Amino acid sequence: QREFTQKKTFTSWINSVLAKHTPPSVISDLYTDIQQGHLLLDLLEVLSGQHLPREKGFNTFQCRSNIENALTFLKSRSLKLINIHVADIIEGKPSIVLGLIWTIIFHFHIEELARTLACTYNQPSLDCSSAVDSSPKASRSAKKSAKIKERWKISATKALLLWAKEQCSLHGSINVTDFKTSWRSGLPFLAIIQALRPGLVDLEKAKSRSNKENLKEAFRIAELELNIPRLLEPEDVDIMNPDEKSIMTYVAQFLQYSRNLRESEEDMWEKVRDAVSWLAAQEKKFAKLLVDTENETYYQKYKEMMSFMEAFNRENKPFLPVLLSKRSEAELSESQQQMREGWDKLISQINQWKAKLDQMLPSPLDGIEAWLQEVEHLQAEDLPDLQDPFKAMSVFREIIVIFKGLMDCFDSHFNTLQSFKNEDEKNMPLVLPEKLEEMKRRLFSNICFTNSNTFLEYHYGLCSAIANEVMLKLNIWDMKYGTKESVESLLENW
Repeated sequence: QREFTQKKTFTSWINSVLAKHTPPSVISDLYTDIQQGHLLLDLLEVLSGQHLPREKGFNTFQCRSNIENALTFLKSRSLKLINIHVADIIEGKPSIVLGLIWTIIFHFHIEELARTLACTYNQPSLDCSSAVDSSPKASRSAKKSAKIKERWKISATKALLLWAKEQCSLHGSINVTDFKTSWRSGLPFLAIIQALRPGLVDLEKAKSRSNKENLKEAFRIAELELNIPRLLEPEDVDIMNPDEKSIMTYVAQFLQYSRNLRESEEDMWEKVRDAVSWLAAQEKKFAKLLVDTENETYYQKYKEMMSFMEAFNRENKPFLPVLLSKRSEAELSESQQQMREGWDKLISQINQWKAKLDQMLPSPLDGIEAWLQEVEHLQAEDLPDLQDPFKAMSVFREIIVIFKGLMDCFDSHFNTLQSFKNEDEKNMPLVLPEKLEEMKRRLFSNICFTNSNTFLEYHYGLCSAIANEVMLKLNIWDMKYGTKESVESLLENW
């Protein structure tokens, strides 16, 4: 039973890691797939972030070479590979393969995570501040390093257990003393989820459920809400003597989630702080620009606006993911709310400035700009809801009248813009060429608006057809229906 559980758990854990490899790879049968050495090297490359030497083929010699490369790499990390030989792995011996994988899991997954807790719980470790001891003195004594490593191995297990205890202690009488029977009830898993993401579980309700129900619920929530791979099943844990290594492997994923959560929150706070600072600088820059250009000509004002917007759009790119976050107001911290308010305020000021500049365009461009904005606004409006065809017909009629009135001016505006002479009596440009090109581009794109009239009339006709059908049905359905079934049949047909 223990060997079966470990094989299943370790395979799921390996596949969750191999999904990050380029290209991704998958293990189907741990004992046979590991024999070629390729997947073993893929696993170590993802975990270490290093590119490892390998033979590309699959004959016996090449497979042996790949496994040797993997074992040599592990030994270079000061890992003890007791009774783990290349021949045993090529043969796919279960105890040897499981022993190798557990060594990898413990070193790269559990030790690396627990190392972050070593200082917190005052456990002996290689170094609380660094994952590597690179001092000359340490490198002289491999024997001493091995002893420290063994002490650290004990404390890594203890640190993980202490972390689990700490999470569970936040919720009353849920006690964890080991990585075996303490987890049978499923409550420790639920308590950890509640500590990491408050509100996802109901612990009081869980205390009245069976072990299997709690375990099933915990694994489901962890997978769906925390994106933690489902390494275990309820029947793997709710037994007399659950496998310690499998439970440790799974619990360590919650610690990984906790660390990622903390790092992402710290990273987010730093990004928000930088965004708020950038927004404040942009607001000052914008205010200064308004003062400096107050007495300038339209041409100069628009030129300064173009320059400001070019720099603004270039500089805001690193901040856009934070500034345009889709979080609701309730989810935002005080600093995030301040940032969002600052962003909305600045964008509003810029849009007001643009609108004011458009109103200052020399005649007849000011009229064409106003017309363009009205057409664009009409096109951007949502279509009426067809659920009420009578009301929709009325709205479509109004839109069609307005639209036809606007499009009557199209040819005149088109010709005016094409023939506009962009210079004053001193042969100086009245309008920046970029603005003229923008207006022409918008006008030319509005040529397709002539097709919009057909589109609107189609929807008006559709509403009319639906309305006529409704009236026809209502005129026919003027008789009494004596039974509930006949009315239900009538509604179903409708």
